[in-house]
Amino acid sequence: MSIFPLPVFEADADPAKRDAISDEERYAQLESPSTIVVRVGSMRHVAEYPYSGDAKPGCGSKMVARTHRGTELVEMLTTTCPNSGCGKAVTRTEMLDYIKASGGKDYPFRTDGRILRVATIEDLNQWSALKTLALEKVKVVRALIEEHALDMKVVDVEPILGEEQLTIYYMSEDRVDFRALLKSLASEFSARIEMRQVGGRDEARLVADYEKCGQHCCCKNFLKVLKPVSMRSAKVQKATLDPLKISGRCGRLMCCLRYEDETYDDLKKRLPHRKTRVGTSEGPGIVLDSKILVQLVLVQLEEDGREIAVPVEELCDPDNCPTKPVEPDPFRGLGQPAVEERTDDKTRNRSQRKPREARQAEHKTESQTEAASQAPSIGDAPAETETDSDSDPTRKKRRRRRRRKGGSEAGGTSGTESATPSAEDRSDADQIPPEGAAPRTDGGDAAPKKKRRRRRRKGDGGESSGSSDGGSGGDSGS
Repeated sequence: MSIFPLPVFEADADPAKRDAISDEERYAQLESPSTIVVRVGSMRHVAEYPYSGDAKPGCGSKMVARTHRGTELVEMLTTTCPNSGCGKAVTRTEMLDYIKASGGKDYPFRTDGRILRVATIEDLNQWSALKTLALEKVKVVRALIEEHALDMKVVDVEPILGEEQLTIYYMSEDRVDFRALLKSLASEFSARIEMRQVGGRDEARLVADYEKCGQHCCCKNFLKVLKPVSMRSAKVQKATLDPLKISGRCGRLMCCLRYEDETYDDLKKRLPHRKTRVGTSEGPGIVLDSKILVQLVLVQLEEDGREIAVPVEELCDPDNCPTKPVEPDPFRGLGQPAVEERTDDKTRNRSQRKPREARQAEHKTESQTEAASQAPSIGDAPAETETDSDSDPTRKKRRRRRRRKGGSEAGGTSGTESATPSAEDRSDADQIPPEGAAPRTDGGDAAPKKKRRRRRRKGDGGESSGSSDGGSGGDSGS
């Protein structure tokens, strides 16, 4: 692929097309800034100091300033006056708006100081040596704390360029009485000692570098007001509630959860609440769930119970929403034979898909019809079916008992049996329906239980009396 030169950059690179004014002459025409915004100290606080020098520094320049703590090496951020030599200069109004948006009164912004000069090579070398000695000072401070048996943890030691003050940052759960420790530290370092207690977020601002996202920690890079973060922000943003995944370097909830919290609140206000009745293009329904970022609402329709996803812009009044569109006529444009064929097919399919209750009722009707057709006619002796004879265990026992008794009295009871009917004969005779009565369809066993028991007791009494009479007749005949 060929590389073609861009006309804009080629024109800038051509010396003949440049302005006649050189960079030195353009720099000489600029005015020196009257105020400079700088970043101060290890906590990277922002301050604005006046400047009265002849140099025209740019963003990122190192400068020596007199602050409320002493002589310090600061870093230039921008200027608040036009035509100051910095292309990122801001106005006074923009500076105040930035402070208001970044915390307002809680924003650590100071103006009690002034810029002395632009830092020289000697100033930078001296500052590098002081930072190297700060590691040894941390060890000395920890040794003195152990000597005084104080329950505190040293986080960092911050010197300044003039060595007038030494700031010690520490962590402690309880209040510590370090008055004796201050005397030992003052005699050791020959400077004014400032003890400052910090929390987990300030500790991360002092010693942390990169976060799990791959960027510098926000508290170390640009955040100056560290407001608390609640679990509600993670729930609203549908983030994981695992503390290990939503906690930062300081062990608390990540500050970036607050960045989109206001946006999520604004988007959530546009969505209807759950179990709210809304209207859609397919009819009214009830809200089941909603998605904040995509602005979608899951609605269950009242007509057929279907669940559909509807954009929040398409929701309307449930009482005035459009009804379901009428389905087109399936028989439109067809002839009479085709209509009858389709109608017969639909009817056949519906008959095949009868409900369970209808199938049970039809089966019951068929069973009753078969039982009525198999019932005995009037005047005919009902044959003892297998169900009547075999299904009753009482009858089985009586029949076995009569067979055993008949085998033992084969010759002497014939006359008695002919004269007196047995219980089985009487029960069979009772089953014969009288003339003019409707045939019984219950299998011949429709008598109540009490009547059957009464008949059984009478039959047992008749057999005993019959056998005694038969015995006496036999004796008289002999």
